[in-house]
Amino acid sequence: MNDSDQKIEQIKKNGNLPAHIAFIMDGNGRWAKKRGYPRLFGHREGVTSVRQIVEAGVEFGIEAMTFYTFSTENWKRPSGEITGLMHLLVSTIRKEVADLDRNNVRLRPIGCLEDLPEAPRREFLDAEAHLSKNTGMMLNIALSYGSRREIINTFQKLVKQGNSTFTEEMVDQALDTAGVPDPDLLIRTSGEYRLSNFLLWQCAYAEIYITDTLWPDFRKPQLYDAILDYQHRERRFGRISEQVVKS
Repeated sequence: MNDSDQKIEQIKKNGNLPAHIAFIMDGNGRWAKKRGYPRLFGHREGVTSVRQIVEAGVEFGIEAMTFYTFSTENWKRPSGEITGLMHLLVSTIRKEVADLDRNNVRLRPIGCLEDLPEAPRREFLDAEAHLSKNTGMMLNIALSYGSRREIINTFQKLVKQGNSTFTEEMVDQALDTAGVPDPDLLIRTSGEYRLSNFLLWQCAYAEIYITDTLWPDFRKPQLYDAILDYQHRERRFGRISEQVVKS
């Protein structure tokens, strides 16, 4: 049994898997620069990481995964990089939708999809419709996403519905991520210690795992390490530690 197999067995033995894992996929550009390639090369390699992580999520029975793919701030990047990213989005969805379907995965773009050019917007909406019959893992792809804008839009939506008072449950059901539990585990690659305007409401109680690994190098073995780390944390949600109570 190799190291990865041992980690898988240990994860299954531990049992307390996160229901929802969110990812801030950082370091694509730096990965490419270290190798003397254009930044877009790192983004292309990062797609392979996403594929492997989704496969692992299906294998473990994870209920939802959310990937921070393109933020509202990313529109400030050079136009050539943005164009390349939009083409990459289209080609990736076309290539992956059949495998997602075979794995019973649902797809949901979150964020302001109307900001995207017509081709990637149409590709995502078509893929979402095609996979809507599935009943397995929900794959949230955050596109032109910013959490502050999501929260503002959520309250505007609730006000338009005639609400003048609000509960957490009402907000939960009006957010882009409605219908899935809040993330239990938030993974950020490349050693950065920021939330970067990502799922600020939803990640109120998420366990945060930071790794120096750049996203294109973050594959199944690195995910296993993150899950094992999560499984050894005590999630108190404001309560006193059980060890303290027992003492």
